[in-house]
Amino acid sequence: MSVSIFDSFLTTPDMIAVFDDASVVQAMFRFEAALARAQAAEGIIPEAAARAIASVCNAQLYDIPAMVHASRRAGSLAIPLVKELTKTVALFNQESANYVHWGSTSQDVIDTGMVLVTRQALSLIDDGLQTLTESLLNLAEQHLATPILARTLMQPAQVTSFGFKLVGWAAPLVRARVQLRETAQRALQLQLGGAVGTLAVMAKKGPAVARRVADDLGLAEADAAWHTQRDEWVRLGLEVAVMVGSLGKIATDLSLLAQGEIAELAEPSGNGRGGSSAMPHKRNPVSSMIALAAAARTPQRAAALLAGMGQEHERGLGNWQAELAEWPGMFLSAHGALTALAEAMAGLHVDTVRMRRNIDALQGLVFAEAVSIYLAAAIGRPQAHGLMEQLTQLAVANGKDLAAVITDHVKTAVKTDTRLRDKIDLSVLQTLFDPVAATGPAETLARQQLQTLRTTVAALQALTALT
Repeated sequence: MSVSIFDSFLTTPDMIAVFDDASVVQAMFRFEAALARAQAAEGIIPEAAARAIASVCNAQLYDIPAMVHASRRAGSLAIPLVKELTKTVALFNQESANYVHWGSTSQDVIDTGMVLVTRQALSLIDDGLQTLTESLLNLAEQHLATPILARTLMQPAQVTSFGFKLVGWAAPLVRARVQLRETAQRALQLQLGGAVGTLAVMAKKGPAVARRVADDLGLAEADAAWHTQRDEWVRLGLEVAVMVGSLGKIATDLSLLAQGEIAELAEPSGNGRGGSSAMPHKRNPVSSMIALAAAARTPQRAAALLAGMGQEHERGLGNWQAELAEWPGMFLSAHGALTALAEAMAGLHVDTVRMRRNIDALQGLVFAEAVSIYLAAAIGRPQAHGLMEQLTQLAVANGKDLAAVITDHVKTAVKTDTRLRDKIDLSVLQTLFDPVAATGPAETLARQQLQTLRTTVAALQALTALT
């Protein structure tokens, strides 16, 4: 496939190669060769014919651009491919040419070809997920107790652990890896049904031929042809889309934290990375940009896959073709986003000093809830909540730190009400304003989840990889 100049920098050369025209055509030829061998083994076609067919199932022997051009008129890439294969076999053995594509149909060769290249694409995705999640988990382990502002509705909320945030980024990717593998086991299956899915030309030997072809190509054998039953196949595409959405979440957070006004994180720089043509001081988050571009385009592709499921009778008209056209783009965007974020995380600059400075700049206001809960034990929750509203407003109005305002108030309250002396400990109250101590609950949860995720990743690595 041809990739536009603007698409090319949003993906990777490896994924472009997977869906390259020659790669797809070669996958289709692999189907034709496997079909001929299987039919010869079952006595449907002569052994000599199978050898003749398989010997010329090499994409390098053919004018692929001419095939693509002819497919526009034919309505299917398989038609010119089979025609050229037949002509080539006939050059060596006219009789063998009669058995090319025997009992199969255009959709069989195209769908199976797409399954074969998609398996390669998923292997790249799986490797990318391994690399990115490993970086995230390593960073999380380093920053389990690093305080950072948690933000809700784009506003400072409380103090959390940066490790907790990183584990939160990694968890959906580990789940995506599990789901992609499970879904792929069902979706990466042979397509072989003949004209209307019944294997009629091969009669009783059809199922045996299908088993042989599936084994030859290393694919699952389908219960029946899935020419217009696209559920498992589309489900696989949707799992890729969900994964891209998770990458978009990471990119969103990373780009926000990399803003100059926040400056808690920064993507790697140097060698022309993230520069500006006009402003030398800029350090643009280009990895986030690539992932966000993927996240912006993927929902439309996923919608197109779903929209194409209502295929007519035993062969779709337009909807199957739309699905084929959208499919590669899903993987091109996904791998581009994965690779970009993996590069970012491998060289991520974490400014823990700036994280602490941003917390301190909020005058202790982000600890108000913890203080309110502590005071509630002494004076009741409604009274504590109302008091904290007053004291936070006072701190903001006077530009004072909330800790100092509360300390002064509590000292005065204890003097006037001796009953509070046994209920409020000023030293305990002061610890509630300690950012490191405030990360405790998040650190505990992150440590537990980190171990669970590492166990899952190790199990995934022990399994046979997608090839």
